[in-house]
Amino acid sequence: MHLMKVDPRALKENPDRLRQTKSTPQADALLLATIKAVGIVQPPLVTPESGGGNGFVINAGHRRVKQAIAAGLAEIDVLVDDAANDNGAMRSLVEGIAFEPLNPVDQWRAIERLVALGWTEEAIAVALALAVRQIRKLRLLANVLPAMLDHMAKGDMPNEQQLRTIAAASLDEQKEVWKKHKPSKADPQVAWWSVAQGLQKTRMYARHASFGDDLAQAYGIQWVEDLFAPADEDSRYTTNVEAFLGAQHEWMANNLPKKGVIAETTNWGEVKLPPKAERVHGKPTKSDCAAMYLDREGRVQTVHYRMPEAKKPKGKAASGSESAPEDIGAISKPRPDVTRKGVEMIGDYRTDALREALDRAPIEDDTLMALLILAFAGQNVSVTTGSVGFHNGHSRLAKHTAVLFDGEGKLAFDRDTLRVAARAILVDVFSCRENATNSGIVARVAGTMIGADEFLPNMGTEDFLSCLSRPALEASCKDTPVLPRQRAKDTRAALAEHFKVGRFVHPAALFAPDATKLSAWLSSSTTVADDADEVDEETAGIADDPAEDRAETFREAAE
Repeated sequence: MHLMKVDPRALKENPDRLRQTKSTPQADALLLATIKAVGIVQPPLVTPESGGGNGFVINAGHRRVKQAIAAGLAEIDVLVDDAANDNGAMRSLVEGIAFEPLNPVDQWRAIERLVALGWTEEAIAVALALAVRQIRKLRLLANVLPAMLDHMAKGDMPNEQQLRTIAAASLDEQKEVWKKHKPSKADPQVAWWSVAQGLQKTRMYARHASFGDDLAQAYGIQWVEDLFAPADEDSRYTTNVEAFLGAQHEWMANNLPKKGVIAETTNWGEVKLPPKAERVHGKPTKSDCAAMYLDREGRVQTVHYRMPEAKKPKGKAASGSESAPEDIGAISKPRPDVTRKGVEMIGDYRTDALREALDRAPIEDDTLMALLILAFAGQNVSVTTGSVGFHNGHSRLAKHTAVLFDGEGKLAFDRDTLRVAARAILVDVFSCRENATNSGIVARVAGTMIGADEFLPNMGTEDFLSCLSRPALEASCKDTPVLPRQRAKDTRAALAEHFKVGRFVHPAALFAPDATKLSAWLSSSTTVADDADEVDEETAGIADDPAEDRAETFREAAE
């Protein structure tokens, strides 16, 4: 490399120069004023003309040469260097970036030019101190429709999301959309959102796929990497939606549980359960069924449900229908803090927590006896009574008593066996669910006694928070850094994100019953007991009862 003086008019422009975008008139005027004042500070870089010519070709400094001619300089200093193997492409790119930031379109095209000249993506990444993934992304942008790139180079640039959509489409698709949305003299600006909308395609991501490579190959699915996505996540996707969903359905059919069905979804993406099915929000049991379905993003989701027990046919007396009262309208009531679905979810959560506490929490023997008494006062417990002859026994409870018998059919047990049997029968009897199995307020009292609140799950999820009214949702922000948003769904999303780490239990889900309801229940239970005693006193003297005589004999023997 050596320095020499030449006439700027004798220099030839490089047709394959790096900077294709024209500079602004203001920038050219500033450079011209600088050259007139102090001359050219940095000599342009030239190389001898190839192919037998005796001139020089400009490699770097086209604007400086042009403004030197405009300033009327007869000679200027230039640096003469031999041409590189890539015709100085990499050197021009590095120098252009150092002097002035390149137009993004020029940078995309320059990298694609280097690849055409034999540079590998890895070598370009090392030279420019960029990630290989970024080089691939810029190459993808360089292959956008040239007419679009030329317009972007003028400064009318789409945002990154729109670029992402445009670059992912084929050139033929880009041509068709560009014909409809290319600028005109009357409207020189391009509505890039319309261009992106015309090229938008539904994507199904590999990270949402449950199937493996074997089904992907069988359905002809080819994954494409989204170079605009974060590098630390699996961004592979396919636009072959039909094949993706077909592979997901086949995987579900091959992995369907024993009591499972493949369910459809509504237009809102909610699962369609069988008629009269009751969804289980807590821990499923062995008798519960499973429904597998695909959500809006194509992911396999599973929910559990249980079917109601078959009802016994009613007699003719119950077949008649009572006349319904005339509908005279009702005063609108404010929405409750927790919807019916939320109450049902709380019932499931309470039942699971109560059962877990009965399994694991320390319980004294006297407490255990009190719980047994409470359990059989539950509204979901039916027994056979000799007075009315009503029978609605539960044979499943008998299995817990079978462990108390020996091989000869005699009661033979130790205290540990008795405790295990007592806990097991309480697990089956107590229920807080909002259906026919609900034990009522006694289950709430039992949960309070054994600290079942500690076993309640985290309710800070989108599923449960969607059941709260706006005031209740905003009240849940207390003692958290989350501030109520203008829209309830934004507040709900922020709370769900906050409670991903930690635990949130809504006050309405706690076991402690309302003091007024508890007092009313105690009062009503006492009244029922008193009424039963009065009936016994009235019927005691009607006739001599052999059973009463035997009871009197037992009392005398006990005395």
